[in-house]
Amino acid sequence: MEFRVGDKVVYPNQGVGVVEQISSRNLTGQPETFYLLKLNSNGLRVMVPMTNVESVGLRRVAKGREVGTVLEYLNKAEIDPPADWKGRFKANSEKMRNGSLRHVAEVFKALLVLSQEKPLSFREKKMFDRSWQLLVDEIAVARGMCREAVEEELLRALSKSNLKPTLPS
Repeated sequence: MEFRVGDKVVYPNQGVGVVEQISSRNLTGQPETFYLLKLNSNGLRVMVPMTNVESVGLRRVAKGREVGTVLEYLNKAEIDPPADWKGRFKANSEKMRNGSLRHVAEVFKALLVLSQEKPLSFREKKMFDRSWQLLVDEIAVARGMCREAVEEELLRALSKSNLKPTLPS
C-alpha cells in the first residue's frame, strides 16, 4: 500500500496520523524510503520504512461503510468475553496490534461488558481506555466530526445494546 504526503493513516495501537513527508535515508548501508508520520493524539513523529508498512499494519483511515458497520456492531452484537484472563488479554492485544477499526471496537465492547461484571485489571483498564481513544479519534477523522459528537454517537449505540455506557477515565 502506498501513501502520499497529506494522506490520513492509522498506525495500529497508536492512532490516526498524517503522512508529512516521504524521504530516502541510508541508515543501514542501503538506501531506504520512509514515511514520516505525525500522530494526531500526541504530536509524535514516527518514521515507517515503506518495506515495513504491511508488517506494522499501517492503513488508511476507515471509510463510511466500515464506520457504519462498527456502530452497528456496538449497537446490536452480543458478546461473551473469555473468562481466562491470559487468553482474553492475548487475544485483545493481538486485535489492538492488528489495528482494524472493527477489532478495536471488539476489544472495547468486550472490556466494557467485562467491566460491568467486575473491575478490570490495570492492564485491561489501560487497553479499555486506549481502545476508546482509538475508536473516537478514527471515527472523528473519518466523518469529519468533533470528538465530543463522536463520543455521544458511540454512547448512544452502546446504550441501544443495553450496556451501561461509561466513558473511560
